[in-house]
Amino acid sequence: MLIFTVFAQVLLPILIMFSAGWALDRKWGVDLATVVKLNLNLFVPAFIFYELTTTRLSGNEALRAVGYTVSVVVVLFAIAALVARFTKATREQTRSLQIASIFYNSANYGIPLMHLAFPGPAEALQVFVILVQNIGNFTLGVFLLSSAKHTGFRAFAPIFRQTSVWAVIIALIVRAIFGPITPDMDVAVSENTATLSWPILDMVGMRWLWVPLKYFHDGLVAVALVTLGVQLSKSKAGAALPRLRWALVLRLLVGPLVGFALVRVFQFHGDLAKAMILSTSFPTAVNTALIAHEFKADTEYASGAVFWSTIFSMFTVTALIALLRWPAAAWLWG
Repeated sequence: MLIFTVFAQVLLPILIMFSAGWALDRKWGVDLATVVKLNLNLFVPAFIFYELTTTRLSGNEALRAVGYTVSVVVVLFAIAALVARFTKATREQTRSLQIASIFYNSANYGIPLMHLAFPGPAEALQVFVILVQNIGNFTLGVFLLSSAKHTGFRAFAPIFRQTSVWAVIIALIVRAIFGPITPDMDVAVSENTATLSWPILDMVGMRWLWVPLKYFHDGLVAVALVTLGVQLSKSKAGAALPRLRWALVLRLLVGPLVGFALVRVFQFHGDLAKAMILSTSFPTAVNTALIAHEFKADTEYASGAVFWSTIFSMFTVTALIALLRWPAAAWLWG
């Protein structure tokens, strides 16, 4: 009953929303490039900026979230390298396996999932997981695929074109100067001016800025999942499934095991610990398929990893959430 309840309350809404994107693309052929740009350059940056400027998490918790996520990436990278050596994979196959294993869909899958599974302070940690994953995708991910063709700065240049990175930088500057914002959470429908902890800026009224920002923030869940549905609809995944067994095992099963092992190292407890463990269970990031396409790598493998890990995650993530909500298992994370 617990597993069924978790699936109905958390995973089924996600399945319905990205199925809507799938159906829209099958019916009308949605332009993927447009919806991806809309998602990555408007809704995700707005979400990140809002969460970073309003979260009450301490700097210590944020740094631990970043360190935890980096450690998960490093450990999975090493495990994938060992698996590749054991299976006698080529260098290109090794890189494909590593990228599919270490980069997970922390934004347009992870944000709505975390919002439904563990809303509140634990949800805010997901912003820092996204930060590490986005930067990693466009630094380490790009480097792994492009190092054979490019060297030096050109392998890392895409990071400076990511709107989300600039949203993080600006939000951290705002917090450093003004402290956390404390808006009226009903500002979008209220006739009153937002209540901010920015005395100087509040004198001229910030409702004109905060209202659209909050609408963009609140719209991310639906837009991100519809975008994911469109992306999955366009992927050519069927032929790649026989080659993906190790990538799926590493991403969906070994990832959470690494998360369990590291959560005590970084001293997370309670819902924060649950959120960090859950963050390691998400399917392969869609950006990995886009990067593979850009650098003419094994796009069939990359898109297949995204598609099948998302499908199978409906079962593995449901089981993990049920475990995390089971009181008798609390000793696993403290």
